[in-house]
Amino acid sequence: MRRGERRVAGGSGSESPLLEGRRSTESEVYDDGTNTFFWRAHTLTVLFILTCALGYVTLLEETPQDTAYNTKRGIVASILVFLCFGVTQAKDGPFSRPHPAYWRFWLCVSVVYELFLIFILFQTVHDGRQFLKYVDPRLGVPLPERDYGGNCLIYDADNKTDPFHNIWVGLTGAVWPSQTLMIRDWWMCMIISVMFEFLEYSLEHQLPNFSECWWDHWIMDVLLCNGLGIYCGMKTLEWLSLKTYKWQGLWNIPTYKGKMKRIAFQFTPYSWVRFEWKPASSLHRWLAVCGIILVFLLAELNTFYLKFVLWMPPEHYLVLLRLVFFVNVGGVAMREIYDFMDELKPHRKLGQQAWLVAAITVTELLIVVKYDPHTLTLSLPFYISQCWTLGSILVLTWTVWRFFLRDITMRYKETRRQKQQSHQAINNGDGHPGPEDDLPGTGTAEEEGTTNDGVPAEEGPSAAS
Repeated sequence: MRRGERRVAGGSGSESPLLEGRRSTESEVYDDGTNTFFWRAHTLTVLFILTCALGYVTLLEETPQDTAYNTKRGIVASILVFLCFGVTQAKDGPFSRPHPAYWRFWLCVSVVYELFLIFILFQTVHDGRQFLKYVDPRLGVPLPERDYGGNCLIYDADNKTDPFHNIWVGLTGAVWPSQTLMIRDWWMCMIISVMFEFLEYSLEHQLPNFSECWWDHWIMDVLLCNGLGIYCGMKTLEWLSLKTYKWQGLWNIPTYKGKMKRIAFQFTPYSWVRFEWKPASSLHRWLAVCGIILVFLLAELNTFYLKFVLWMPPEHYLVLLRLVFFVNVGGVAMREIYDFMDELKPHRKLGQQAWLVAAITVTELLIVVKYDPHTLTLSLPFYISQCWTLGSILVLTWTVWRFFLRDITMRYKETRRQKQQSHQAINNGDGHPGPEDDLPGTGTAEEEGTTNDGVPAEEGPSAAS
């Protein structure tokens, strides 16, 4: 939509049902078309500043003789130059607030992170772990053993310094509102939340920190942290769906209160699309939704396995940076996947951010597989493998019934019903004309308002009586 135009939800009568359904989930947007200095590309400005910075380093700054320092500085400078190029020249994504350059920045960060993962993947296990010392000298050492889940007391009287040490909320409550804004569906969020707890139960023999108390799994995580986060996210979705999206230029607003309100709303979406995944509507949407859930679960598992195989403490700032990264790129990726599923073009193209997120998730998994195959190959306990086998069979059975057997049954019933209606119509004379209907003066004369003798019906004997 061009700036300055009015976009109205709902489509014209000539559009396909899918487009009409998609338009009905989009909000109305009113924009006065103001295009200020804030929205311009600034490609020449960024190029000039970058050239001045490089010229200063080259001509006026003395190069240190420390090889390690120069290597780090050269890598950082290369990344910054790439980010400057990407922020000004990369293709815009589906989001434009607070500024398109913000989302182009995270797209370029995705490329840098993927290249970093590829570099780690091609190192030996020892070299890859020791390389992290260049990022933080405290890394590259084995993690100390910790006791998880051994004591399930909510109040541990033996621990005088921290009797509530078993209660750990962490960042889960803060992450789930963001994930709900990404997925925009209560059922999918709850399925991911519950499924991850089952994965923790199943994999606690591989990672010790998956061993938690039962109340930590289902009360602290599912009900309190995850449940409260999903509830807050759904309330935010409700507000965003009902919000009026009417935009004015900052200098077109007369009052200072209105200007401050406009600045605050700059950090809200330009428009809003309500996601309707409809997984049971077709086979490809069902497979797509299942794939989205699997990628979400895999990305969450990668968080724990990467810390384990790369010897990274849970409280390290790199773990937090990875979480911030996925919060920013996840929303764009989900919107691109949703657009890809609803695209009607024959040659559909997956969005750039969604492509990178999928590549990053797979690369992280490959690093885990390469760096510690022994942990991943620890066999599941028999009762756990039985549960997962039973669950997989149930899902597969429902898929075959819903998208194959049910359709065949419905088509058979519809064909049988049409045949019965056709036979009934022929028997009642409402179908194809019989031999007596071809005789002159029968049937057609009554329809035209005349008797069999050609006399108008109102002038015949019955009319006279």
